[in-house]
Amino acid sequence: MLGYMALSPRTKLPSLLAALAAFALILWPSVFLAGQGHVPAALDVLPLAQVQPGMTGYAETIFAGDEIERFELEVLGVLPNLLGPKEHIILVRLKGPKVEHTGVVGGMSGSPVYLQGKLAGALSLRFGAFAKEPLAGVTPIESLLEASEPRTARAELRSAGTAGLSGERRYALPPEFVQARGLEAGAFLTPIETPLVFSGFHPLAIGRFAEQLAAEGLVAAHGGTAEARPDDANLRPGDMVSMVLVQGDLSVAASCTVSAVTGDRVFLCGHPVFGYGSVEMPLARARVVTTLASSMSSVKIVTAGGVIGRVTDDRLTAVLGRLGPPPRMIPMELTTATARGEKQFRFELVEHPKLTPLLVGLSTLNGLVSNTAYSEGMTFQLTGEIELEGYPAVNLENMFAPTDMAVPDGLFVASTVQSVFTRVFTNPYEPTQIRKVRLRVEATPERRWAAIEGAWCDKSEVSAGEDAVVKVLLRPYRGAPFIREVPIRIPPQVPRGALRILVSDSDTLNRMTRFFTFSPQSRLAGLEQLITLLNRERRNNRLYVTLLQPSPTLLLEDKELPNAPGSQINVLDQRRSMGSSVLLRESTAGEWSVRMNQVIAGQYVLNITVR
Repeated sequence: MLGYMALSPRTKLPSLLAALAAFALILWPSVFLAGQGHVPAALDVLPLAQVQPGMTGYAETIFAGDEIERFELEVLGVLPNLLGPKEHIILVRLKGPKVEHTGVVGGMSGSPVYLQGKLAGALSLRFGAFAKEPLAGVTPIESLLEASEPRTARAELRSAGTAGLSGERRYALPPEFVQARGLEAGAFLTPIETPLVFSGFHPLAIGRFAEQLAAEGLVAAHGGTAEARPDDANLRPGDMVSMVLVQGDLSVAASCTVSAVTGDRVFLCGHPVFGYGSVEMPLARARVVTTLASSMSSVKIVTAGGVIGRVTDDRLTAVLGRLGPPPRMIPMELTTATARGEKQFRFELVEHPKLTPLLVGLSTLNGLVSNTAYSEGMTFQLTGEIELEGYPAVNLENMFAPTDMAVPDGLFVASTVQSVFTRVFTNPYEPTQIRKVRLRVEATPERRWAAIEGAWCDKSEVSAGEDAVVKVLLRPYRGAPFIREVPIRIPPQVPRGALRILVSDSDTLNRMTRFFTFSPQSRLAGLEQLITLLNRERRNNRLYVTLLQPSPTLLLEDKELPNAPGSQINVLDQRRSMGSSVLLRESTAGEWSVRMNQVIAGQYVLNITVR
């Protein structure tokens, strides 16, 4: 690897580390000395250029309660460019009975490191699992402070394309160092775990969203919530704080250690938690219940306390917060109704394009499975709305019957709510301010589902303007078949000839409409058209009868233009942009539906002649 001397495996460690450090300082002096950035006057810091192998110092963190404890450490050397160009790491060995017992602890990231009595950086990295000794990586103070550098423009927080540094991050060590330390080939450093504390969540709900959580770099940990205290905002380096994602009857917060405090600015973590760059999240005080030692990965058990400010930046080398008022969050209310009564949850969610939809789905499923009356085999009736600032509400109404799939029945409700919320919140047209999400789910302990087995009309020939009755044969789950009649009236303007009658469920009719809301090539005129289409979608618990005539329909933005003449189609075809419209070979002459007490599935086609 560039920058490391090839040494014999028999070379002793002190000589090896001294050689590595000396070689690095010779080869990269301009790198170490340049770009120290703005250092707040209140901080007495030790620049990376002055860090030498063999230096001793200490770090501060909390192992239990509110007591900040000190443990010793020794500098082993500097690993240049480990995180990327000009992003170096100080390698240290931790000393003392506690850290030698626990190793590097999840939640310790951000713990301030002092050399020669000056702030040199923050603990940020650890060796992979089952490390033989407590070795850790330290983010230098210059890199830590870069998170507070002024920027000409901040990123749009609600951009659907926001990229993060989530997921597993590994930084390979030089082969010579790995060999000298007796480590396995391919040894690496990885960010110290940031405990993500869930309070009020059922393990089943967390487990079902574990894959999505892992994709965002999140892993559940033990913990809970604590009452706010008057002195919560009196932060010192070494204290614990939390980035709040959900608060209220449910709580989710990611916790790490404070590295430095200067004025109203708070530096923490020493590495990214999500890696989203500019963010707006509540910052809360955190309390350490105890530290759980593990040979695989020790972790602090943390409770989130009172909100004391906001997190503004989540970057490669640090998380930055400001003391003061917290940012706005999205209120959400979930009511579950069963034969045993109602249960209501009220909580607030952080506003972020990647996190909020995930938290909406997770919270919805949790509200169902955490109910003592919940069981598999239930049919769920969903009602509710997503309230938006300046736009009509998005209506949420549907029924979900249980299936034989190996997933919780409530997951279909949660997935639907998450999908609709995502389509609105991350729409490509404009930033959306969600005023509130309100849900109500009624659970019935039976499988309410019926399949369309057949259909017929009481008349094979009709005249324009004449009434007819479509009779549908339905077979419920483990029940006797029954017939449902749907009265229809043939529109006066329908042309003579053969027409089709489509008897169907909601999904059959929704497929083409969903082209505009799901497809990346869709070109609606704006958010209002998207809301119109979402509210127009058919519902699972209705039986639909659609009269189709053999003339083309043009779907343009949020409008259906039946019986479109060829000349109009040609003109629009020349003017419209790619993906802005779809041409169907049939037009809807009429649509009727009846509300059912079951989820309807299937379709059946009839032919009828207009005299």
